[in-house]
Amino acid sequence: MTSLLTNHGAISALANLRQISQELSTNQRQVSSGLRVQHASDDAAYWSIGTTMRSDSKALSAVEDALGLGAAAVDTAYTGMSAAIEVVMEIKAKLVTAREASVDKLKINEELEQLKDQIYSIVESASFSGQNWLHRFDDTDDADKQVVGSFTRTANSVSLQTLTYDMSNQWGTNHLIDENYHNGILTNVEFARELGLTTEWVLLSGKNHDIHEDMILTADTTEQDIDEMVSVLEMMLGAMADAGARLGALVSRIEMQTEFVADLRDATDRGVGRLVDAEMHEAATRSKALETQRQMATQALSIANTQPDILLRLFQ
Repeated sequence: MTSLLTNHGAISALANLRQISQELSTNQRQVSSGLRVQHASDDAAYWSIGTTMRSDSKALSAVEDALGLGAAAVDTAYTGMSAAIEVVMEIKAKLVTAREASVDKLKINEELEQLKDQIYSIVESASFSGQNWLHRFDDTDDADKQVVGSFTRTANSVSLQTLTYDMSNQWGTNHLIDENYHNGILTNVEFARELGLTTEWVLLSGKNHDIHEDMILTADTTEQDIDEMVSVLEMMLGAMADAGARLGALVSRIEMQTEFVADLRDATDRGVGRLVDAEMHEAATRSKALETQRQMATQALSIANTQPDILLRLFQ
C-alpha cells in the first residue's frame, strides 16, 4: 500500500537505524570500558556474581597484606629466638669452663653478665609493630598469637581463618623473659623444680621478680652448683629449640599460604573476567559490522524518504 500520509518504508528504515545505533552504542561502551557486563541492566545475574567475586578478590588482597605483616612479626621473633639460643649456648660453654678448678670464676662471671645483657638486648629488640613475642610483662601477653591466613565464603556467611602460634609450653610460656613472674623460659624456675634441685636456678630474673637464684658465679660457687646450672640450661635450651621450631614451621606455613592466596586471587580475577569482560577481538569486529550496517540503514532511510517525490510526479 502506498500512502501519502504514512511512509511505511521510512518508518521501517528509521526503526532499523535506531536499533543499529543502539547496538553500536552498546558495543562502543564495551570497547571503551573493556566490560561486557558493566551495569546490572546488562545482565543482572552475571553482574551480581561479578560484584561479589570482586569483593572477595579485595578481601584476599587484604589477607595477603595481613600475611605479610604476620610474616614480619614471626620472622622477628624467630630471629630473636635463634640469636638468644646462640648466646645461651655460649653461656653453657662458659659454665662448663668454670667447672675446672684452676679457672677464675669471677672473671668468667663477668663474661656471663655481658652475655646476659646481650640476651636482654635481643629480647627487647625483637619487636615488630608493637608486638614482642619474646618479652612477657603480664598475663595479657599469654594469648596465642594469631596471623590472618585466609578468607572463606560459604552460601550464607563469610569468615576469616587464622594461623596460630601457641604461646604456652609444659613449663609455662614460650616467652624468653618474664619481668613480673617466673614465666618465660630463661626466667622460669620450673626447670630446676622438675630436676628436683634444692636451688631454684634461673638464668636471670625479671626486673620486677628477683626472688629466685640467678646463675651467678662467685668464689664460693661449688662444682655441684655449676653442674645444676648446666642441667637447667640444657632444659632451657630444649624449650627454646622447641619454640624456635614452632616459629620456623609457622614461617614456612605463612610462605605457603601467601603463595596460595596469591594464586587464589588470580583465579578469582580470571573467573570475574570470564563472566563480565568483553571479548575485544569480537567487539572490534562487531563494531566495524555495525558501522557498515548503520551506513546502509542511513542509505535505506534516504531512499525511503524519496517516496513522496515519486508520488508527486504521478500528479504532474
